[in-house]
Amino acid sequence: MIKALVFDLDGVITDSAEYHYQAWKQLGESIGIPFDRAFNEQLKGISRMDSLNKILEYGNKHMSQEEKELLATKKNETYLALIERMTENDVLPGILPLLKQAREKGLKIALASASKNGPFILERLGISDYFDTIVNPEHLTKGKPDPEIYCKAAEQLHVQAYECIGLEDAQSGIEGLNAAGMFSVGIGKEDILYSANYLVDTTEKLDLNSLLIHANK
Repeated sequence: MIKALVFDLDGVITDSAEYHYQAWKQLGESIGIPFDRAFNEQLKGISRMDSLNKILEYGNKHMSQEEKELLATKKNETYLALIERMTENDVLPGILPLLKQAREKGLKIALASASKNGPFILERLGISDYFDTIVNPEHLTKGKPDPEIYCKAAEQLHVQAYECIGLEDAQSGIEGLNAAGMFSVGIGKEDILYSANYLVDTTEKLDLNSLLIHANK
């Protein structure tokens, strides 16, 4: 019996991925590492520091941990300035009805995002009250695709991982959900999210009853 929904943030609840791209691109160019949207796909679903390490590796740059921390902070400051523009209109289609349906059925709801700005973004979107818990990525030892963040979400909700449906838009997230034992719902293209238990191409097609039917099979 499904008792909870576990959401990723970027690309699932809102499309803040564009703001991440703009912030990383600005930072990359400032240190002589230009990159495009194709490379940016590799940064989806992973932590800020892991993203920075990928960018530095891509540009063949070597920096000290202290320098990396300064760059990560600079990127986040740019990102925060960009997401200040976000409003309730930035919730992706289908997400608010899904949250409402989950509440009506008594399901618990968690946010399991690598973004440290999750609470702030939910506030900007006006949907914080729907969430019973938010996993703090700073308290984790491993990033996606490791299942730790999803196991922590289940623990904070006081349910078992197999009693949860997880929603992700990145293959690293789908792998983590599967490893945790959650029913994985991919949002995007089949060739990218090839190991999802259930797939929709857009959030607009998310329907709680359909998810529950497939998850409870």
